Amino acid sequence: MPPNKKATLLVKNAGQVITMAGPVPRLGPALRDIGLIAHGAIAAAGDEIVAVGPSDDIERHTRLAENCTVIDAKGAVVTPGLIDPHTHPVFSMTREKEFEMRIEGKTYMEIAAAGGGIRASVRDLRSADRAVLLEQTRRRVARMLRYGMTTIEAKSGYGLSTESELRQLEIIREVDQQCPIDLIPTFLGAHEVPDEYRERRSEYVDLLVGEMIPAVAAAKLAEFSDIFTEVGVFEIEDSRRIQQAAKEAGLKLKFHADEIKPLGGAELAAAMGAVSADHLVHVSERGIKALAAAGTVAVLLPGTSFSLASSYAPARKMIEGGVTVALSTDCNPGSSCTESLPFIVSLAALQLKMTAAEALAAVTVNAACAVDRAATLGRLVPGLRADLVIWDMNDYRELPYHYAVNLVSRVIKNGKVVVSQ
Repeated sequence: MPPNKKATLLVKNAGQVITMAGPVPRLGPALRDIGLIAHGAIAAAGDEIVAVGPSDDIERHTRLAENCTVIDAKGAVVTPGLIDPHTHPVFSMTREKEFEMRIEGKTYMEIAAAGGGIRASVRDLRSADRAVLLEQTRRRVARMLRYGMTTIEAKSGYGLSTESELRQLEIIREVDQQCPIDLIPTFLGAHEVPDEYRERRSEYVDLLVGEMIPAVAAAKLAEFSDIFTEVGVFEIEDSRRIQQAAKEAGLKLKFHADEIKPLGGAELAAAMGAVSADHLVHVSERGIKALAAAGTVAVLLPGTSFSLASSYAPARKMIEGGVTVALSTDCNPGSSCTESLPFIVSLAALQLKMTAAEALAAVTVNAACAVDRAATLGRLVPGLRADLVIWDMNDYRELPYHYAVNLVSRVIKNGKVVVSQ
């Protein structure tokens, strides 16, 4: 422990501390190396981790500040705070009617073509009261925190006009300032073509490039630009033009890629130096090689496949192909209405055939890479942010196994207990 620092937080007697110390990102076989310390402890000074190791050693060598918070974990599991690298949390109207339509046989694309889907959420959001949107987003984010998520990426994309997109990003910034959880803002004006531009698609692309992206960049409301690169939405050339404009405006890139058809979105994301390509249910062999070569993170969303009763992304092929794999809820009102990243860990085990260790790495260290925060988040090592979760379990493998319940005991954000349940 640094000689000039006294601990303001000490978590001791953990049965397992999952540090994720080691290579960043985790690739291939290393994805199973979770840096486990048996009977471990973590000390933090302010918002910074200052010591991690065997509990007896940390207790013996750690100087405690006055009023230090000392937590006896009593054999529980401690992990880094979970990171969700793909969410759409700003909405008011839920779409349970569409969920029932899918159960009765309608496809997602059929519902969208009939005016449902994203465009239905757009129509609602444009008329929604700002205070209602703010409160519902705050409540949604608070639920995520209770499930152990200490950082999330948060997208706009349900406004599809300059005014409405800016309003969503402003709400994301306000919730970030008000809530313990960190929100990383992403502009997703290219989520769909709105109703008024259905017959003038090229004009909407012009609006994105000429007005919306410059407005977002000038207001410094987003760190990333995302796009739904898909057949019938934004195909390759329009995607390239929009994202090139975003890149030139100083935004880092993300892509919804190859979700419904194998369009080549993964290849485009890799070629443009995107931080992540997400969904990837129908990614090609060439796309997998391109992602691996570029170091673009593959963010997989098994909750969406589960909710749509559709195919799952080829996670094992990507892991074996050297791609950085992360996991996310894709929390949204249409295709994945969940705030539970632990449930996504269960789906990753059962449907993507990822081990508990691989899935944990995918929601911590690799998820940090997917939001460009690997230098500060996703691992329990000295010098990084003191974001951690204490779980009501004795073995980390219980997380995917004991599904559909909340096993979070405490959430610690920036060295302070923010959830105790």
